[in-house]
Amino acid sequence: MFGKKDPSLDGASASADHTRKARRAHASRPVSLRVTPAIVAACDLGVVFGAGLFSLYWLLRHIEVDAQLFRILAVVGTILFVNLLQVLGGYRFANLAHAQLALAQAFAAWLAAIGALFVALRVSGLNSGTTHIWLLLWLMVGSAGLAAVRMVFSGRVRAWQRTGRLRRRTAVVGVGRLAERFLGHCAAASDPEVDIVGVYRDRREPHAVAHCAGHAVLGDIDDLIGDVRNGRIDMVIVAMPAAADLRLADTMSKLRLVPVDVRLCSESFVFDVGPCQVSQINGLTMFNVIDRPVSEWKWIAKAIEDRVLAAVILLLISPLLAAIAIAIKLDSPGPVFFRQKRYGFNRELIEVLKFRTMYHHARDPNAEKLTTRDDPRVTRVGAILRRTTLDELPQFFNVLRGEMSIVGPRPHAISAKAGGVLYHDAVRYYDARHRMKPGITGWAQINGWRGETQTIEQIQRRVEYDLYYIEHWSILLDLKIILRTIMVGFTDARAY
Repeated sequence: MFGKKDPSLDGASASADHTRKARRAHASRPVSLRVTPAIVAACDLGVVFGAGLFSLYWLLRHIEVDAQLFRILAVVGTILFVNLLQVLGGYRFANLAHAQLALAQAFAAWLAAIGALFVALRVSGLNSGTTHIWLLLWLMVGSAGLAAVRMVFSGRVRAWQRTGRLRRRTAVVGVGRLAERFLGHCAAASDPEVDIVGVYRDRREPHAVAHCAGHAVLGDIDDLIGDVRNGRIDMVIVAMPAAADLRLADTMSKLRLVPVDVRLCSESFVFDVGPCQVSQINGLTMFNVIDRPVSEWKWIAKAIEDRVLAAVILLLISPLLAAIAIAIKLDSPGPVFFRQKRYGFNRELIEVLKFRTMYHHARDPNAEKLTTRDDPRVTRVGAILRRTTLDELPQFFNVLRGEMSIVGPRPHAISAKAGGVLYHDAVRYYDARHRMKPGITGWAQINGWRGETQTIEQIQRRVEYDLYYIEHWSILLDLKIILRTIMVGFTDARAY
């Protein structure tokens, strides 16, 4: 039930519980109404152009024709069709969700595109019986392909509707007059994309309030954070008066630590959050004060980057991995790999893979004691692997499994400390690092913030660089970090 915290678990059961929650959260991620139509458009491009080439291939088997002309016509016709369908509104999610309307719009645009090509060929004098056959065959094959795309998409929409993935599970923070007005408006003008799951109070609002505008008050801001971590909330509407600036600041500080979209509903917007966009929710204007750092197309681009590069790199370094594994087995008894529980995206517990660098009997799975220079627990081969960072190479398997990225904030062991203080307690915004997947390398590492953390200042500086990376992420920044890691990142005097 919302607002209740899960009982704490230990060891393997805790890891399994976190994994199950993460999978449930991923499976219930709301569908992007902007990205999905673009995917349909990409499928249309492939289907229509592929149908044109297929028709040309069939024609070439029976008649000798100028293939280059037909390829150019296929490109022109495909581009014309997609643009016509865009003008007709065929790539609006609401239209795509209705199978019959989507088919009608697609066929209308497709007939118009073929008709325009026919007229152009007639005017240019290139019209012939061969072009007639090709256009007719392309029309039939392309129509079948477009119908198949829309049937598949219609099936996906029905599945998303059954699982509620077309609605964003939304929580409202605030139990005062502004929250009541907002919830009242939502009840009067329902938004099919927004599902209000409950209300949460900030710390200073009265605990005796059990309902707000007919919605149950499920707890305070800490309960909300827990529900976000458990994958139960997709968006948070902060409906607190601007006059409560200190309470608002405290609420925003907490919400910055979790991967959730935050919208601010205020009668007079005076809270300084820097440049931001706005959204329309139930006809009301909301300020987009916090967004997930990597979402929609950015999330897709980074996922492709990670999986493709990880697969290529593992293929290239497989002989090196085998040589290191043999060296470890010859150097000391024990397994080749060392598995360590660390916090991943949204503080999900993951098992990070490394080559074993310590004697098996001296292993420290929770990093209770950080490694120091000339640490007697480290083997001879392990010392070389640590200095050259080669012990991190197995983490490319974590990337393929979707638990890590190639570039991102480094995952820290759950008991790691700086100056005798747990990282979480040493840095106020430490948890904000978990808004992105952890990485094998990162902005902090290539700027010299790696190795042992003896003081609180060292971990603070490392976190500052991690947060800078999260706020300024781009594919180009990732490539820059990867190149600098290759050039200077394999040896470091502070790594031991």
